[in-house]
Amino acid sequence: MEAHIFMPKDTPRANVIECEQTGAHVTLMDGLITDCGAEVGRRKEAEGWFDVSTLKEPYRIEGKKTMGYELAEQFDWQLPDVIVYPTGGGTGLIGMWKAFDEMEQIGLDRIKATAHGHGQAAGCAPIVKAFEEQALCRRVSECAHDRIRSPGAQSDWRFLIIDALRASGGTAIAVTDGELIAATKEIGAAEGIFCAPKAQRACLR
Repeated sequence: MEAHIFMPKDTPRANVIECEQTGAHVTLMDGLITDCGAEVGRRKEAEGWFDVSTLKEPYRIEGKKTMGYELAEQFDWQLPDVIVYPTGGGTGLIGMWKAFDEMEQIGLDRIKATAHGHGQAAGCAPIVKAFEEQALCRRVSECAHDRIRSPGAQSDWRFLIIDALRASGGTAIAVTDGELIAATKEIGAAEGIFCAPKAQRACLR
């Protein structure tokens, strides 16, 4: 099956090679990941493409929600008081919130009493800004780390993210590049795990 992938020109070379080696047609573009998504949106009808960008893939939310079930199972069906999750495209939190809603409907107590925190890099934190200002926004800005440098999820996704944060009594936080790098060192020293800085948004105290 033919695949066409659009990436910003400054995407790490390893990501580009991986897609090329598995047979995809890779197009590198000026701008951010949202510019790539917009290009797909402009061309998909004429080209006959099926768009599988974030939150447009069949069953992605169903896959992401398994994190919620795994958390509940591993905590003996009593979730911790707070779950902090890296924002990314928003699908993880939306999926987990869906899982908690389903578990509540079948009678499990305390599932949705858990507060949710969303973490974003301070250089690009549209969800944090929208949460704090109680309005949706779009801010294109810079961040030192790949895969964090995105102006944010589309508005309909952000409604779902912010609704889940508010319904759970949670919050959204931003952390600096320095904090991200410090957390990488801390986790490496304490756990023997080398995490990319983009993974630290959920790990800071």
